[in-house]
Amino acid sequence: MIKKYGGFYYVQDQHGQIFECRTRGKVKQDVLSGDRVLITESGPLKGAIEKVKDRLNQLDRPRVANVSLALVIMAQSEPIPSLMLLDRLLVSCQHHRIKPLIVLNKTDLDSNPASRAISLHYPSAGFIVIPASAETGEGIGDIQEQIIDEIAVLTGPSGAGKSSILNAVLQSHEAATQELSRRLRRGKHTTRHVELYPLKSGGWLVDTPGFSMLELPVMKRGELSGHYPEFAHYSGQCRFRNCLHYKENECGVRQALTEGQIIRSRYDNYVYMLEEILENERRYP
Repeated sequence: MIKKYGGFYYVQDQHGQIFECRTRGKVKQDVLSGDRVLITESGPLKGAIEKVKDRLNQLDRPRVANVSLALVIMAQSEPIPSLMLLDRLLVSCQHHRIKPLIVLNKTDLDSNPASRAISLHYPSAGFIVIPASAETGEGIGDIQEQIIDEIAVLTGPSGAGKSSILNAVLQSHEAATQELSRRLRRGKHTTRHVELYPLKSGGWLVDTPGFSMLELPVMKRGELSGHYPEFAHYSGQCRFRNCLHYKENECGVRQALTEGQIIRSRYDNYVYMLEEILENERRYP
């Protein structure tokens, strides 16, 4: 389902046709943009939603289902990227079963130690990093390729250029996306519904310049390390199977840190988030 508007649900089928639908009485749950549904045709491009299929995930801001890709927009400069914020966003994406794609925007500006760390170290940590510039067009085609067959949202700090990147991705598309592009350039939304915009190259973009995942999702202490892909290669060398890679002796991850195989800022951010989780467990046992 790509949008709900005026009491109707608009569903795009596998051939790209869009059906205006109502729900059957047996469908009790809310139907969200992004939901995969079964419909029966009731007329030319008319139908009824019979069933909502199981969801991969559900976000609340915006209310959208089955998001599979997050474009994590960080500016190379203005503002200088926060590696702590980046790592928190990466953890949140993975916890919600969303593949994160780091977009390092504003490559037309001078770099700094934080942006160079993203370019140099995050690919080896298991993440795709695309250098991009909404001003010059660098990386926009690479972003479009990554969105094919995905439902994509954007996240990142204020000022990183989320709206600019979204507009740049949409500029080569016509019809429905033009209204969205104009609305974003005005700096605010004039619609209350969440809409998925299908791209000609494949995939969908959610019509919001950002969504919030600043708070860590609720998780157990042992889950956090699973959201650090670079730990996996070394965790098998830990003495204890339930090693938190925190204060334990004979920890393969901490040994890799000592040897420079894991970057210090990533590990320090891991410890900070782990201590936050441990504190939450003490407060809310």
